[in-house]
Amino acid sequence: MTSPEAHCALPQDDQRHVVQPHKQALLKRLNRIEGQVRGVAQMIQNDRYCVDVLTQVAAIQSALDAVGLQLLEDHTRGCVANAVSAKKGEQAITELMAAVRRFAR
Repeated sequence: MTSPEAHCALPQDDQRHVVQPHKQALLKRLNRIEGQVRGVAQMIQNDRYCVDVLTQVAAIQSALDAVGLQLLEDHTRGCVANAVSAKKGEQAITELMAAVRRFAR
C-alpha cells in the first residue's frame, strides 16, 4: 500500500482527529482479523490441536502488525511531516518515537 498524506488536525479540547488515508483498507483488514479471532475461539471450543491454534494466533499477530505498520507509516508521512513543516517537529517526533517503542514491544 502506498501512503498518501494523512490529514492531521491539532488536538482541540483534548481530542485528536485525523482523516485516515487508508481507512477502508484498514477496516477491511481489521474485519478479516476479527473473523480470524472468532475462528481461533471456535478452534479452542472444538478442542483443536494446539499447534494448529498457535499457527492461527501467529497469523493474527502478523496481520495486526501489518495494520500497525500502515498506521505508523501514515502518521509519519502525514502528521509528523506536517508538524515538521510547521516547525512543531520536536513534539511530533517525541510522540512518534513513543508510539514506535510501544509498537516494537
